Amino acid sequence: MRVVIQRVKEASVSIDNKIVGQIGNGLLILLGVEEADGMEDVEWLVKKVALMRIFGDDEGVMNRSVMDVGGEALVVSQFTLFASTKKGNRPSWFRAARHEHSVPLYEAFVKQLSDTLGKPVPTGEFGADMQVALVNDGPVTIVMDTKNKE
Repeated sequence: MRVVIQRVKEASVSIDNKIVGQIGNGLLILLGVEEADGMEDVEWLVKKVALMRIFGDDEGVMNRSVMDVGGEALVVSQFTLFASTKKGNRPSWFRAARHEHSVPLYEAFVKQLSDTLGKPVPTGEFGADMQVALVNDGPVTIVMDTKNKE
């Protein structure tokens, strides 16, 4: 699994000009799933995301997690995170998981994150053409990959 996490003041996802998910202070999480992913990737990633200390403490030092600040999370599926640009100018998506593999893992990630945060986690619509709006706070943007744990 691969994520792009953005610390935001607010974020929303719309389909056909209708907002289907939105949050205030918290994390916008763009989530991609590849064929090699499984539940162990979901569990590792939820824990890392929920506990990552990227929010400021009283001294302004990034020392608090989204849980510590009572923040929210918005998850948007994004298969394009697995684009291969090795050959030519048109990206290839061969590493992105098929729907029958990726949808259950995406849904498991959202459910586990919601359970961990103790609040609903709004989402976009898997496979839909979506527009994402955000106010990046910092900016703070982090990329993580469960197959390349740095």
